[in-house]
Amino acid sequence: MQALLGTGYVAEARAWREWLLRAVAGDPADLQIMYGLDGTRRLPEYSLDWLGGYAGSRPVRVGNAASGQLQLDVWGEVLDGLHLSREAGIAATEAGWDLQRALLDYLEGNWQQPDNGLWEVRGDRRQFVHSKVLAWTAFDRAVTAVEHHGLDGPVDRWRSLRAGIHAEVCAKGFDERRNTFTQSYGSAALDAALLLIPRVGFLPAADPRVAGTVEAVRRELCQDGFLLRYRSEHENVDGLAGSEGAFLTCTFWLVDALYAIGHRDEAEKLFERMLGLRNDVGMLSEEYDPVARRHLGNSPQAFSLVGLVNSARLLSGTSTGTADDAAAQHTWRSARSRT
Repeated sequence: MQALLGTGYVAEARAWREWLLRAVAGDPADLQIMYGLDGTRRLPEYSLDWLGGYAGSRPVRVGNAASGQLQLDVWGEVLDGLHLSREAGIAATEAGWDLQRALLDYLEGNWQQPDNGLWEVRGDRRQFVHSKVLAWTAFDRAVTAVEHHGLDGPVDRWRSLRAGIHAEVCAKGFDERRNTFTQSYGSAALDAALLLIPRVGFLPAADPRVAGTVEAVRRELCQDGFLLRYRSEHENVDGLAGSEGAFLTCTFWLVDALYAIGHRDEAEKLFERMLGLRNDVGMLSEEYDPVARRHLGNSPQAFSLVGLVNSARLLSGTSTGTADDAAAQHTWRSARSRT
């Protein structure tokens, strides 16, 4: 939604919003992390054992068992996406706001649960900091909907929940000795998703805890200048053997985070290096192997390309890189006036 609205693709943003509302309609407890293109909910996973996979990368799977996982961040992602559309002038419908309130009601009773997290880990559920930050985001956007857009809701309760989540994350998810947030409560591991803390507005980029987190993530997760999602050897968090390449969208997050904390020359250099990874038609994959110098994983990967678009907007001055992205609204309004 950020990338579409920020580049003037208003019709596509509106269509995406309508698809999203249709896909997530129903019981809020059944919200999934993924759906088929036609909104299909059932995405069973099975292995094709007779296939070797690319470069012997068994198992070859069809479907994705993560569709049945609990990932609390998706409630925040959905509500943030719909918030962005409101801020850009795509008006909320009564049915759409009713659905959002139902999602908030579910999250109110479940945000303290451990979950599988953004990265779909197959190990034990944990209290992932990113998941909690996105729960905070959900209630923050709900408060904004009431205060700035005049929508109806229990705003005092939402403010209280927002404050409570914020206090818990800062108390349980921050390592004072190392001056960094951690992947989960009580863990020493780090996670590239922590770079999104200032982007969603949980803390301002000027907060020393943000700068400390950016530096810690870069120091511990960089591989030849590119960023890993996390160190898979730490605590075996994902429940899988082996290692993986650098995750390209995470490296774009690092570009944004470096820019936000004032390291703008470094951000631009890293962004230019990322552009150099594109293939002959400008596509990027999910991961990159800096040793073998080849793309890995799903290709092309929308997640990586959205990261590229949003970083390009940030570095070019057409985006603030935060939840309060007035430039996106201006671009949308300009596009609307032309149509």
